[in-house]
Amino acid sequence: MPVMTIIGCRMFEDEIMHLLENDPEIGKVLVVENEDCSGITRKMAEAGIAHTALPLEEISEKSAGEDRGLTLIVYMLELALHAIPENLKKTVYSKVELMAPRSDGVLLFYGLCGNVLGNIEEDFKALDCKVCILKEENGEIVDDCIGAVLGGRGQYLKALKNCRGVGTFFMTPMWAVNWREMIRTAGLSQNPDDIKMSKFVFDYAGYKRVARLNTGLDYEKDFDACVKEFSTLFEFEVTDLEGTLQLVDNCYARTKASVLDACPHTHA
Repeated sequence: MPVMTIIGCRMFEDEIMHLLENDPEIGKVLVVENEDCSGITRKMAEAGIAHTALPLEEISEKSAGEDRGLTLIVYMLELALHAIPENLKKTVYSKVELMAPRSDGVLLFYGLCGNVLGNIEEDFKALDCKVCILKEENGEIVDDCIGAVLGGRGQYLKALKNCRGVGTFFMTPMWAVNWREMIRTAGLSQNPDDIKMSKFVFDYAGYKRVARLNTGLDYEKDFDACVKEFSTLFEFEVTDLEGTLQLVDNCYARTKASVLDACPHTHA
């Protein structure tokens, strides 16, 4: 049975859900049980996706089997890792090392994220498990979770250019519902509940607008309400942007194809 693992930042919960709901070739879904998996397991339950949550040590190493369905392992990691780039790198690398013996391929739902994951594919190329990270069609690694759902660097730069120099906060649904944690992680405010202080930092940095990035996914029901709360608290103007899942879909399809190719009996 071919096994593919997704290791991802919680910020990508919705995009991973989208893949789970739209790939009929997935035979079994396993979730690595940790303190960061509750969001995605709740969404899986709501969407009626059968899954099993197991502690890492109970997920066995891969073994050849005649089952042709794809086993997908989902390993979610905490948002706060971004606060210290070196911690992010160390954690993601260690998780790849743990999952490689259990997988035929690993897809990382991360971008450059402070430039610490730029060499990860190269660093793990000696493994007999292919390691991939979210990339554009030209082979460049995406910048971050916003760049991934805008469709890549070109669209990201275009969106920034359209802001005409006005500091703009981009918010996907997951960003919106976790904005307090994210502005702390980004180092913008030690106490996101201290609105006065956060507002001072935003003003100083030139932020005046929030862009609601519509990905077409509605797993987070409070998206609009959270954007509204954020814009009201900080007196930001709201603008709308359309996202795309094309880049995510393509990366998943490429990684899955390499996993299936590595298991010839799946094509029998």
